Amino acid sequence: MTLTPAQCRAARALLNITQEELAAISGVSVPTIKDLEREARKPLPRTLRDLRQALEGQGVQFVEVDGMTGVVNKSPEKS
Repeated sequence: MTLTPAQCRAARALLNITQEELAAISGVSVPTIKDLEREARKPLPRTLRDLRQALEGQGVQFVEVDGMTGVVNKSPEKS
């Protein structure tokens, strides 16, 4: 399963992180993240992999059920 723009937005929302914070933890530039999330262009497969791995490293799990994709936050609530 690849990372969709909606999953990227949802994962950031679950983690309460900005595009700038995602860029810092993933090594992917902010403009590339912005373009992905607004569906302006499709990033290279390695870029999607890097973003997905960074988000998973923060506790997000990507799921697919009955052909539908989504995200869940597997990390404990931050206080």
